[in-house]
Amino acid sequence: MENNEKLSNFKQKAMKYWPLFCLIITVAIEALALSLHQESKGHRWMHNFMGLFLTQFAMFKFFNIKGFAEGFAKYDLLASRQKVYGVCYPFIEFLIGVGYLSYFAPWLIYLLTVIVFGFGAVGVIKALRDKLDVRCACMGTVLNVPLSTVTLAEDIIMFLMALFLLI
Repeated sequence: MENNEKLSNFKQKAMKYWPLFCLIITVAIEALALSLHQESKGHRWMHNFMGLFLTQFAMFKFFNIKGFAEGFAKYDLLASRQKVYGVCYPFIEFLIGVGYLSYFAPWLIYLLTVIVFGFGAVGVIKALRDKLDVRCACMGTVLNVPLSTVTLAEDIIMFLMALFLLI
């Protein structure tokens, strides 16, 4: 009986993250398709993945910017102090994503990504350490994804990928 309970709990947790996983898998496949016939496929895949990831995630935030900003302010260090940052964040994310996709000043785009996601990770770490029970604003208000180590991993992976591309 205990194993069935554990499996049921695992399925419930997995279902909460299913929309996030679907989006990441879709973006990864799209980035692969764009990178197949380019030189340095691994580098180009990461670059394309970052652009697609950021523009797609910004899109979810655009559906309800006010709701996103309110949720984001619950755990982001800057958005909790400066509400305008929470409102501007989807646009910042979208423009960085467009910067990737257009290959506009890659070093600047990589640096901005390192700053934005590095700083964001600090807020997520603090929220997790304080055991805040809040929804992750990463997918706006459209999908209900809990703030968790998955959110932290997402921020850290984006930070590390941009850092790798920068170096």
